[in-house]
Amino acid sequence: MLLHLRITVPADRIAEVHDLLDAHVGVTHLVHLPGVVRRPDGDLVMCDVARESVDHLVDELQRHGVDREGGIAIESVDTSFSAATEQAERDAPGDGADAVVWDQVVATADEESRLTLTFCAFLTIATLLAALAIVTDSAVLLIGGMVMGPEFSPLAGIALGLVHGHRGIIRHSVKALGVGFAVATVLTIGFCLLLRWWGWADVGDLLAERPATGFITRPDRWSFPVAFIAGVAGMLALTSSKSASLVGVFISVTTVPAAAAFALGVAFGDWADSARSVLQLGINVAGILLAAVLTLLVLKAVWRRVPRALPRRLADAPR
Repeated sequence: MLLHLRITVPADRIAEVHDLLDAHVGVTHLVHLPGVVRRPDGDLVMCDVARESVDHLVDELQRHGVDREGGIAIESVDTSFSAATEQAERDAPGDGADAVVWDQVVATADEESRLTLTFCAFLTIATLLAALAIVTDSAVLLIGGMVMGPEFSPLAGIALGLVHGHRGIIRHSVKALGVGFAVATVLTIGFCLLLRWWGWADVGDLLAERPATGFITRPDRWSFPVAFIAGVAGMLALTSSKSASLVGVFISVTTVPAAAAFALGVAFGDWADSARSVLQLGINVAGILLAAVLTLLVLKAVWRRVPRALPRRLADAPR
């Protein structure tokens, strides 16, 4: 639960920045290298910080204009052996596992929610796998599509943009979702038309009983609760220090397969399934977005109650 700050500080701000960092109980291994930074010129300050203290310190550094005239880099510390580090983590207010570094979360969401060739490629592959899963009624292929789906990042980006007022992230995220799903769907329709032309699949595969994948084109009362719970799980994984490796499994089951089912319905002329797939997709996207926004609001409210800073002299006092 430790992060490393590398800060470029203009020479005329170094005293106030040094006092800020030196006074906080969550800071340890503080290093100051005068005049070593070029472009922009300044001093280099480095320190290890308990995760629960980083958000407050970054806010204070920004208040001092360090981000405008210098720079702030946040790096993860995988392993640290130090009594001073352990003391800083004990004294820092809050718990590192629950701490949210909002600037880091917003920056990550902004980067991962942009429309790129890689995003379109992963989304297309996920949709193709989901389409094959529906045709063959294969749970294994469906899980493959779930894991490949990258669409939660832009959904999270929209939620973060709404909560934090970042219009740029909202624009990037909406563009990534709209163009990404359009490209993936069109390519999947073309692939399904080839399957139909080759005689490998027909509309009968969609109308047959599909125990493993039939739920995709049958939106019911469970669709929204599943999407809502998935949205909460995904947002907690994104904002916490915990691993997000299984987020795709929780999220993509409610989005990518619905897009694949829509593509199959269009290719095979099953318009009823196509309509139900669009409804399923809409319900699930709405549920995920609502859950993500509410989760962010709750996290902000809870973390606001934790003391932002604790003077070192109070932490050093006898208990």
